[in-house]
Amino acid sequence: MSAQAASTASAQATRPNRLARSVAKLERVPAIVRPWVRSRVMGRVVPFTGTAGLEYVLMTPQRVEIAIANRRPVQNHIHGVHAAAMALLAETATGMVVGMNVRDDCLPLAKSMRIDFKKRALGAMRAVATLSDAQRALMQQSDKGEVSVPVQVSDESGAEPIQCEFIWAWIPMPKK
Repeated sequence: MSAQAASTASAQATRPNRLARSVAKLERVPAIVRPWVRSRVMGRVVPFTGTAGLEYVLMTPQRVEIAIANRRPVQNHIHGVHAAAMALLAETATGMVVGMNVRDDCLPLAKSMRIDFKKRALGAMRAVATLSDAQRALMQQSDKGEVSVPVQVSDESGAEPIQCEFIWAWIPMPKK
């Protein structure tokens, strides 16, 4: 790595990336409407999440929490949240926490996901994805790599009807 690239990487490691800075600006919105505003903004950036009605409850570089209501457009044939909507919920939470940590000169990519369906989900659902300090440092210091991102998905009863494993990679942004 050249001295200039090392200097740039060091500066980026200490400064939040574009997504983290954008999300931080939304913290200025009054707390009562912050999740709604965050969800509207993110739903425009990632339209499918807006279509599904994901609610961005909390977004920090360490933890992202996203919810989905059990409403007709996302239900399955037994009136629960559809398996595809559960996968979207978990993938979005893990992707956002990774997205808030990769360097601006890198592109995050979902590499693999594994979802085990353990029991029937009851009502609305919530996904909480987290990154350790070591994982965050790795993303901020390396222009290429991968991490397993833990995510817990729970339903209204507090049970975890699905167990997930998401592997996210990041690579240098393609040259234009």
